[in-house]
Amino acid sequence: MNTLINYKQFNKFPVLESERLLFRKFDKKDAGALFKVRSNEQVMKYMDSLVHKTSSDSSTLISSITTDFKNKAGINWAIVAKSTNQFIGSFSFWRLIKPHCRAEIGYSMHTDYWGKGLMTETFKTLIEFGFNNLQLHSLEANVNPQNMQSIKLLERVGFRKEAHFRENFLYNGQFNDSLLYCLLETDLRTY
Repeated sequence: MNTLINYKQFNKFPVLESERLLFRKFDKKDAGALFKVRSNEQVMKYMDSLVHKTSSDSSTLISSITTDFKNKAGINWAIVAKSTNQFIGSFSFWRLIKPHCRAEIGYSMHTDYWGKGLMTETFKTLIEFGFNNLQLHSLEANVNPQNMQSIKLLERVGFRKEAHFRENFLYNGQFNDSLLYCLLETDLRTY
């Protein structure tokens, strides 16, 4: 059982890969491709965060991602399709909860790549890294109850629903419900 996060993983950015994907550090040159994801209404529909209006918004996010890694506050990977060397999405342990060896995850992928099993492949690769290398004990995902695609994905890779919070999140002048899903390091053996 993991009881201490392995902060040595922040000494050098952990570049990883799966069969079809490369997971690398974000670069400033990714701003245009990230903008295509973060400005897409379908991608952003349930994310409850601001849709990017310009590539400058995406550049600002990349700067924040870089700072989080330097401060050992989170790791955010750019997902790249090996076959085309194109940026297609992102996955992150964006909020590390040090006292509990827990991280909140975040993920997105351009709609052109939905339905191909790429996010499942991403989850399997990066979850293993989270438990085996970063030495997390648990992962959490906060999801909009209407986001059935994300809920199915989480359940497919072994996450379990822990809570349904009613109107706990104020976004764009409206209170929204959220679901909390969790995966324990001991659950890793189930998929």
